[in-house]
Amino acid sequence: MSDTEAPKTARLDNKTLNLLVTVLAVGVTLLSAAWALDLYRDVGLQIYTEQYLGIMLTIALPLVYLAVPAGPGRFRQGAVPWYDIAAAIVGAGVAAYTAFWYPELTEAIGRRPLDGLIVGGIMAVLLIEGLRRTVGMILTSVVLLFLILALIGDQLPGEMEGRPIDLEHLIYYLGWDSTSVLGTPMRIVTTIVVAFVFFGRILFVSGGSEFFTDIAMVLMGRYRGGQAKISVFASSLFGSISGSTVSNVVTTGVVTIPLMRRGGYQAHHAGAIEAVASTGGQLMPPVMGASAFLMAEFLQIPYTDVVLAALIPAILYYVALFIQADLEAAKGNMKRIEKSEIPAAGPVLKSGWFFPLPFVALVVALFVFNYSPELSALSAAAVVIVATAVFGYKGKKLTLRDLFHALRGTGLGVVDIFMIGGCVGMVIGVLNLSGLGFALTLILVQAAAGKLIVLLLLAAVVCIILGMGMPTVGVYVLLATLVAPALVEVGVLPIAAHLFILYFGMMSMITPPVAIGAFAAANLSGADPMRTGFSAMRFGWLAFIIPFMFVASPTLIMHGEWQFIVIDTLGALAAAWLISVGIIGYYSQPLSILERGAYCLAGFGLIIPLNAFAAANEANIIGLILAIGLIAIEFRRRRFAQHKI
Repeated sequence: MSDTEAPKTARLDNKTLNLLVTVLAVGVTLLSAAWALDLYRDVGLQIYTEQYLGIMLTIALPLVYLAVPAGPGRFRQGAVPWYDIAAAIVGAGVAAYTAFWYPELTEAIGRRPLDGLIVGGIMAVLLIEGLRRTVGMILTSVVLLFLILALIGDQLPGEMEGRPIDLEHLIYYLGWDSTSVLGTPMRIVTTIVVAFVFFGRILFVSGGSEFFTDIAMVLMGRYRGGQAKISVFASSLFGSISGSTVSNVVTTGVVTIPLMRRGGYQAHHAGAIEAVASTGGQLMPPVMGASAFLMAEFLQIPYTDVVLAALIPAILYYVALFIQADLEAAKGNMKRIEKSEIPAAGPVLKSGWFFPLPFVALVVALFVFNYSPELSALSAAAVVIVATAVFGYKGKKLTLRDLFHALRGTGLGVVDIFMIGGCVGMVIGVLNLSGLGFALTLILVQAAAGKLIVLLLLAAVVCIILGMGMPTVGVYVLLATLVAPALVEVGVLPIAAHLFILYFGMMSMITPPVAIGAFAAANLSGADPMRTGFSAMRFGWLAFIIPFMFVASPTLIMHGEWQFIVIDTLGALAAAWLISVGIIGYYSQPLSILERGAYCLAGFGLIIPLNAFAAANEANIIGLILAIGLIAIEFRRRRFAQHKI
């Protein structure tokens, strides 16, 4: 072969690869939508849910091995090696076999026929390797550890002792039982998650993220620190739908981070504010990166209960970030955004007035018509498609090409979550089969020596470690399986326990050493990644504290008498302001170390809910008195300064 022929062959390989990846990625999205719309039944196809999951894996497994390389890199650049082609073909084959023969082979767990064993074993290996490629070794190691524990569980000492399980039993159970690979996590991923990722993609390609950023500039651009406030506002709007902190950082950060840098924010502060704002989007109702629907599923409670419970903590999170961004701007005497850079409100609203409509459609579909989450998300996406196809945004209407890119982007965007769903299903299967779930809960409780605060601290550390590098859905599903039961066991309200693990799982995005949200923002701002991560922890301080508060007293998650809910919420809002002043070290002028400590002390006194523990009311009173004293001192200082002038 001549030198001139080699590039042609490589291009042909790449072209074929792109075609196959595109077909598979679009197929993932369309088949998920077909299930949500019940089209399978409309054409007379009566199948089990597990068979549908097998069909989805028939597409997802080859997609992973064709699109994601075995080595470094998010997506493949170049030709596909023979072993990945073989893995893609085998993966499609075993998943299709699972889909077709599921009714017969799931009934044969007692006999464990050879074909079921072979298919189950290959499926497990391909899912684990797919997880390693898409998510990394942390979660992969967790899955492998639990598989090993299942095999040696009967030899473990003390409370860890599990049921004796042989390798054949484990493999068959993982492959064919409806509580394992083909269980709840995979069902949620292939329905709810795909639908919401598609909704986010449609908003992005149609200009929705640009519209929300423009609206944020219109509303916040004229105020001090407007650059950071735009980031906070825009990321809270778009982040909830995107389902990924990193995706939101990249989407909104390309606009907001340069704005903050031009306004005078230091590079690590600009990156940190964007990372914290984007992380908060995953905690903001009504969507919460799709975790709200997962939580309702796990807890078997109405979705509205999850939304109400998550509302006050999310508001407090953004209030604290907003105040700190404002004080940072005042402290640095930062300039406002130039008027020429702020779009006029009229043209922005005129060109994108319809973008709030899909959110209205989503809420109406969920709460009025009681549609399923996936059908509600598709309804909202349909509103976007119709509106942008008819009206367009800034002169550009949604085209079939844009729709095609959204379908393809959705399929590629969920490959990692598919692998997480399958492998977390394995972990759940192991816990069910071996009894290790109860043992793990018991060990955590015993390690805390029966003390709730110690258990919460242990759980927080475990959540941050296990959450490293994973998307929102993966973080929540894994932690809901491994950590939340221990909290519930010691009497924590179930919804409080699940919100606790979600908060600390998401804090892994801004907590070094693996703070992928902060690192992505640092890449855009040009700052040192670790410095950005620690700065993000400072800006996101409330998210490390508020979960302990709503566990101690669930008034902050709207459980309790309304008057206590109001008092505790107002106290927490005041605390967010006081502690933020203390952290930034500035009010109307720079504060001394002693003054900063006093503001933080007053805030910590007020943030404690009434009746959270024996001395909570006294702490509130002390915090209130100290806060009044500090405000009086500041008021007197201002009057003195005015008279001096």
